[in-house]
Order: sequence, then C-alpha cells, then structure tokens
Amino acid sequence: MRRLRRYFWRAFGFLAAVAILLGLTVFLFPKQVLTVDSGPVKADVLVVLGGTPDRAVRAAELFKQGEAPRILVSGGGDSASNKKLLERNGVTNTVIIMEDKSRTTRENAEYSIPLLRQLGAHRVIIVTTWYHSRRAVACFEHFAPDITFYSNPSYFGYGGKAGDEKRKADWKRARRYADSEYFKLLGYWVCYGVCPI
Repeated sequence: MRRLRRYFWRAFGFLAAVAILLGLTVFLFPKQVLTVDSGPVKADVLVVLGGTPDRAVRAAELFKQGEAPRILVSGGGDSASNKKLLERNGVTNTVIIMEDKSRTTRENAEYSIPLLRQLGAHRVIIVTTWYHSRRAVACFEHFAPDITFYSNPSYFGYGGKAGDEKRKADWKRARRYADSEYFKLLGYWVCYGVCPI
C-alpha cells in the first residue's frame, strides 16, 4: 500500500510538472502555439476573415504577389469596410466576392465553403491574424475536408515589446486576443468537434 501511494504521488508530481510546463509554453510562446503559416503558396482563392483591418491589408499584399486570382471577403460586420480596404490597396473590384452573413469563425467557414465550391476552388489561403490562424484553418478543414486550406496570416501586434508606444499598445491588444484564443480553441473542439491539432 505504501509503495502504491509513492507511485501515485510520483505520477501526480510528474503530471503536475508537465501541466505547468505546458501552461507556461502556451502563454509564453503564443506565436509558436497559435500560428499556422504555410509560407509562400499558390491557391485558387484568398479568404479574408473579418476582424482587424490588417487582415484585408495582408490579403491585398498576397493578391499583388500573385498568390491567388480572387478574394472572398467573409464576415458580416465588416465585409464592406474590408472590401474598401482591399480596393484602396490595389485590388480590383472584379476579383472580390462577398460573404456578408457570418458573425463567427464557424459561420465564416459554413457560409464561405459553398461559395468556394461554386468557384471551383481546390486550394484556398485563409487570411486572418496570426493568433486566430489555427482555429480558422481548423474550422475550414473541418467543414470542407475535400478542399486544401493554407494560412498566410497578418502579424499584427507581434513583436511589439520593443520600440515605440504604438507597437507596445498593438502588442498588448494582440496579446489579449491571443490569450482568449486558447479558450475559443477548446470551446470549438468541445462544441463543434473542430480539433485544433
């Protein structure tokens, strides 16, 4: 019995240490844990998700680099402003497709996928912010396993610890979003079966 207790406490101690290390890793290295970046890749369509304006700016950069010939703007709350941002950043109106019903990342995927299929898209680049990229790609892959999804996120706010006050403020804002993203990842896994790994 004494031996069994000793094994129990050793196992408990080991698991506690692993949990602490995992927790530290998750919160000390959010970019490494949350970011999915496929690097340079060619696709049929870019899907820019609503949220911070840097996403539309990043999509315009990728479009001008020739990463994809069309852009699907997804997100009910800010799709019109994202379209204007794309146009201001050199994207012609004729290559932009709008999806303006979605309010969540899950809805972004559910409402965008039929449009992607209508376009005959087989390779799609998701454009969002770095801290949102893991959940966004997981959602799209969950609802359309027949389409290959990549990620080329915006790095808004990342690396803002040094330098001017605006960069520090951007980092604090991005870090708040990153910290809440862990709970959203877990919620999407439990509620919708969207596995983040």
